[in-house]
Amino acid sequence: MSSDNREAAYPSSRLAWRVTLLLTFAYMLSFVDRQIVNLLVEPIQQDLQISDTQVSLLQGFAFIITYILFSIPLGRLADTHSRKLIVAGGVLFWSLATAACGLANSFRQLFVARAAVGMGEAALTPAAWSMMADYFPPERRGFPISVFLMGPYLGAGFSMILGGALMGMMADVSVVTLPLVGDLKPWQVTFMVVGAPGVLVALLFLRVMEPVRMQSSLYPAGAAAGETGQASAGIVQVLMNQASIYAALLVGVPLLVIVLYGLQAWVPSYLVRTFDLSVQEAGLRYGFIALLSGSAGVLSGPVIGRWMAARGMVDYPLRLACYASLGVCPFLLVLPLTSSVNIALAAVVAASVLVTLPLALAASTLQNITPGTMRGVIAGVYVVMTSGVGMGLGPTLIALCTDYIVQDRALVGESLAIVGIAVAVSASLLFLRALRPYRSLVASGQ
Repeated sequence: MSSDNREAAYPSSRLAWRVTLLLTFAYMLSFVDRQIVNLLVEPIQQDLQISDTQVSLLQGFAFIITYILFSIPLGRLADTHSRKLIVAGGVLFWSLATAACGLANSFRQLFVARAAVGMGEAALTPAAWSMMADYFPPERRGFPISVFLMGPYLGAGFSMILGGALMGMMADVSVVTLPLVGDLKPWQVTFMVVGAPGVLVALLFLRVMEPVRMQSSLYPAGAAAGETGQASAGIVQVLMNQASIYAALLVGVPLLVIVLYGLQAWVPSYLVRTFDLSVQEAGLRYGFIALLSGSAGVLSGPVIGRWMAARGMVDYPLRLACYASLGVCPFLLVLPLTSSVNIALAAVVAASVLVTLPLALAASTLQNITPGTMRGVIAGVYVVMTSGVGMGLGPTLIALCTDYIVQDRALVGESLAIVGIAVAVSASLLFLRALRPYRSLVASGQ
């Protein structure tokens, strides 16, 4: 099929962008619900009497264990069933689970509610990526995916800003009484408020058009993509054929994401503990940083990628990831060394931009090199790895470093630097190893 005929087979650009924006809004809400706990660390610890390590389990493991268990099955379901219904059901489920976090009165209850949030959110990314790959032709996927990938940074930012505002409004209130619910702490009310909008968003997805499934245009000649996606053995074979490339995308990117989730989880507490900021002020300052720097990074990635491609660097998605991994290290090193909150925030801005810079290109590259009948399940694997490694390990590695290595709650900046630099350097080695095989794959698809 010629490129003109292939592009004509896709839905209209206007429709594709409407769905992309709705998916992005849902993704943003998922991160508001996912990350709001990071702002509430101090009041939760005070009320439930739990340690940094226990908090990190609520931030990461409780959410991730179900997210991992359900991402690949739901990704496979997205390859064979209605993706819009999968998304609608997921949004509704995680929103109700977030509200249920506000009813928790113990570590165990909050752990279970956070696990339910992870179960619902596992439905979104595999189905969303698969839908966008069928709404946009390969040469136009980079920017829509980068817009979708703004969701985490918009969500993380708004969770800090809006959560901080809610906590500020209730700063002088010890108990809030709600009809049918009873007496709640301000942090519990915050969970219930941020979970509410998802119910309306879930209803909007029922009106979305389910796109026709398209095939990959960048796949080695002779591969039977339609047959490959039918069995687990075929999926494994695809991964093995390009092992170093998939290792970079499915292991290297998650290692880099540890830095991102580590910053999101512990920068608010770092600001409170190191510079004596209030929870509200820390949320406001870091909220704007997360919103703006993450969005700037993920939107700039494709622009820089096109600039690199125009100069003959066909391996630009992985090359940019390698540069970003190494570039983030000196800024992480600033955190334990500075006594200035403004310098610390500037370092967080730079680190946040660099970590997010390669993510849109990594996501679009993964879709482009994967057969069309396997995109949902491979996206599920990506979600499992980025979330399982990034969110599952990131907050907990930093908390363990604080509790057992530096052994001082006030030195969380040192933990951010130690863990972040170690994983960023490891990721850069995987990206470097995949450069030559990726150039060969691109050449074979031309």
